Amino acid sequence: MSKPTNEHKMKWFARLGYGARGLIYVMIGGLAIMSAIGMGGSTVDSRGAIQKLMQQPLGQTMLVVLVVGLLGYVSWRLIQAIKDTDQHGTSVKGLAVRGGLLASAITHALLAFYTTTLLGASGGTSNSGSGSAQGLIASTPGQIALGLVGLAVIGAGVAHIVKGYTAGFEKHMDIPPGQKSWASPLCQFGLIARGIIWLMIGWFLIQSALKARSGDIAGMGEALNALATSPYGNWLLGITALGLFAFGIYSFLEAAYRRINA
Repeated sequence: MSKPTNEHKMKWFARLGYGARGLIYVMIGGLAIMSAIGMGGSTVDSRGAIQKLMQQPLGQTMLVVLVVGLLGYVSWRLIQAIKDTDQHGTSVKGLAVRGGLLASAITHALLAFYTTTLLGASGGTSNSGSGSAQGLIASTPGQIALGLVGLAVIGAGVAHIVKGYTAGFEKHMDIPPGQKSWASPLCQFGLIARGIIWLMIGWFLIQSALKARSGDIAGMGEALNALATSPYGNWLLGITALGLFAFGIYSFLEAAYRRINA
């Protein structure tokens, strides 16, 4: 039996990364669905979902696997951004897409670090440095940076919605014909739902920058809460939660069928 090549290992590492992302979104969506239908769930962000995983049987083992998967996802995103494996090119649009891939690598690296700290603290959370971070955000340069991040997040949200509406993901996946009739619409629904949540988060960030109050910074959990407290809140929360759950399934499908040029 021939020894697996580095390229083969990287492909499996990347697929594990997509699976790790899928697990987080299935948790976020599943908990929000339970909340919407009154079954005691909650609206959480990625960190909250990881904390919930920690509380499950074999939670520490799952978190170890999750860290490995997240590191695989980070590595693959870096390769996509730097090597341009999907051939986005060096046009303004192409560089924007590759910049988004790089940002995704950074955010998931931070998520992997957070998961590692949870393992080290046996379920505790670390807030070290939060005061200095809030002070930085409250400053004028911090406000400008936060506003720019908000605009970037809105741009990513629009890109997700367009990608879902046009089914642009299909050119990068080899979904079997027998599964395409249900898999493609599910992926479209998941991408659009995630895009809507990102639009909300981007708006929250811009509002925080304009108000110069770091305490107003909100993430996915707060966006879901905003839906829950709006008119027809349970319906809006339930539909969006189903979409985020669908995005988790989409990530699992990417783990299985995504073309990975490592």
